[in-house]
Amino acid sequence: MGRTICMLLALWGMSSPVWAQSTKAPDAIPVGVVTAEKKAVARTLDFVGRVEAPQRVEVKARITGYLESVDFKEGDLIKEGASLYGIEKGLFEAAVEQAQGALEKSRAAKVLTEVQLQRAEELLGKGSGTQVARDQAFAADQSAKGTILVDEANLRTAEINLGYADIKSPISGKVGKTNLTIGNVVSPQSGTLTVIVSQDPMYVTFPVSQREFLRAQQAGHSVDITGIKAMLNFADGSSYKYPGKINFIDVTVDRATDTVLARAAFPNPESALVDGQLVRVGLEAAIAEDKIVIPQAALISDQEGVYVFVASDGKAVVRRVKTGGASGTGIVIEQGLTGGEQVIVEGIQGLRRDATIRATPLPPSPDRS
Repeated sequence: MGRTICMLLALWGMSSPVWAQSTKAPDAIPVGVVTAEKKAVARTLDFVGRVEAPQRVEVKARITGYLESVDFKEGDLIKEGASLYGIEKGLFEAAVEQAQGALEKSRAAKVLTEVQLQRAEELLGKGSGTQVARDQAFAADQSAKGTILVDEANLRTAEINLGYADIKSPISGKVGKTNLTIGNVVSPQSGTLTVIVSQDPMYVTFPVSQREFLRAQQAGHSVDITGIKAMLNFADGSSYKYPGKINFIDVTVDRATDTVLARAAFPNPESALVDGQLVRVGLEAAIAEDKIVIPQAALISDQEGVYVFVASDGKAVVRRVKTGGASGTGIVIEQGLTGGEQVIVEGIQGLRRDATIRATPLPPSPDRS
C-alpha cells in the first residue's frame, strides 16, 4: 500500500510541470501591419474592346490585264502613293493613241464645217444661197462640235484606264499579303489583291451599357464624356503604355443589347496595336476621389465573403470589407474600414480570430501600395 502511494506521488510530481505549461498563456504571433490610408483614386470602368484602324483599304484592280509586277514587301509600312502592282500597259497605251487619233479627226472635221457654215451664211446674205443650205451647214457644224466632245471624253477614259495599270496605295499604313502573283490575269472581279491598314493612331471601339454610360457621365461630372482618359490592357495582362481619349459616342442605342458604341483613339507609334485585336479598355474619371486603399495581400476570402485582420489591443480582429477596383497594386475598400486601422498583411497564414499578436509596422513599399 505504501509503495503504491509513493508511485502515485512520483507520477503526480512528473505531471505537474506539464499541466503548468499547458495553462501558460500562448506566445504572441508576430505580424506585419500597414495603416489603412485614404488616397486620391480615379474611378475606373472596364470594358472589352476591339482595335480598329481609322483607315482600312481593300486594294482591287479596276481594269483587266496581266499582272506584270508586285512592287511591295508583304507586311511593310508604305507611304501614300507608293506603287503596289503593275498591270501590262500595251493595250491601254494603244487605246489612248486611238482616242487621240479620233479626236484629231473630229477636230479637222470641225474646221471644215465651220468654213462651210461661214460660206452658207455669206451666200444667204447675198441672196445666192438658201435658208435650207445655211441650216444644214449649221447642223453639220454643231454635230462636229458634239463629236469633239465625245472624242475628248473617250480620250480621258482611255488615259484613266492607262493610269489604272499602275495600282498605288491610297493611304499610308501597313500592307498585308498579296493574294495574286505575277503572271495572273486581274480584273475587277478578281476580288481583293491586298489590304492596307493605317497605323497611327488606332481606334478601339467598345459597347457601353446604359447603366455604365450613366456612371461614366457621373464620374466625369459632365454630360460630355469625350475627355475621359482611357487605358488598355492586353490579353496577357500587360498594359499599353500610351493613354487614349474617347473621341466618339454613337448617337443611337443598340436595341438588341441596350448598349451604346463608344470609341477611343490611341497613339500607336510602335505599331503595338493591331487591327482586329481584342483588348480590355479602362476608363478613368477626370476627377479623383478619396478612397481607402490597402495591399491586396491583406484580403482573405471565405464562404461569407471577403475580410481582413486588423490589429487591435494586441488581438487579430476580423473586419468584413467590400472591395472596389484596383488602384495600382493595391485594392480600394468601399466598406468595412474607415481609415487609420492597422491592417495585417504579413503573418496571416494560420492566423485565427482574436489570436494574440505582436504587430510590427511595415515600411511603405511600392509592392504594397
